[in-house]
Amino acid sequence: MEINRSTLYYKANDNDEDVWLLNIIRDIWLRYTFFGYRKITVMIRNEHNIIVNKKRVQRLMQVSGICAVYPKPNTSKANKEHAVYPYLLRNLVIATINHVWMTDITYLKLNGKFVYLVALIDVYSRFIVGWYLSFELDTESCLHALNIAVKTYGKPIIINSDQGCQFTSHTWISMLIDFEINISMDGIGRCIDNIYIERFWRTIKYEAIYLNEYNNYNELYCGARDYINFYNTIRPHQSLGYKTPHAIYYGE
Repeated sequence: MEINRSTLYYKANDNDEDVWLLNIIRDIWLRYTFFGYRKITVMIRNEHNIIVNKKRVQRLMQVSGICAVYPKPNTSKANKEHAVYPYLLRNLVIATINHVWMTDITYLKLNGKFVYLVALIDVYSRFIVGWYLSFELDTESCLHALNIAVKTYGKPIIINSDQGCQFTSHTWISMLIDFEINISMDGIGRCIDNIYIERFWRTIKYEAIYLNEYNNYNELYCGARDYINFYNTIRPHQSLGYKTPHAIYYGE
């Protein structure tokens, strides 16, 4: 019939197919958050009997912000001149609010630039006690979030962070000492030591950031603010017996 073979077998690049594949990728990643695109490609082939190119999987993971969970060097660079404190949470029983807070920084993309979100979470209740959104990856943003948290909710006994230069800096350490807060830091390469804030990063990105389009800082700020309010007061947590962090924090 004089029809070109490539035309006969051509299949339109439907965006729905990418969405369908991305859902499979996300389901696998949620079970194995430490898997990169190569291992996820193998899992797609083994579990779903789908032949897919690893470059396509890599592209979809990059577009949606899915990546293997490990400490990111761009937000956790250490300064060898700064003091490092021991990890205080091993075998520690946390049975009350404001016993332990965890803090960390994550990055969000906005119009081709990076915006940095710092937050503090109360480990017992999973309540976000303070946060700040900035274009600068600096200690001042962390201090601002800490000041908001302490002024609003009081001070914790312990604050745990990674060994990034923001959290080992003299100004950050001095403020914790002034507040009489015990300082705890993760071991190098042990993101699980700060697991509750790491889980919050995954949650806010999947449930708020990736599902919406933000055109400027104000829109992103309002989106983060509204989601954190939702996370604290409305979203039930399975690990809390399907109560909200607000209910646990305030003993409701």
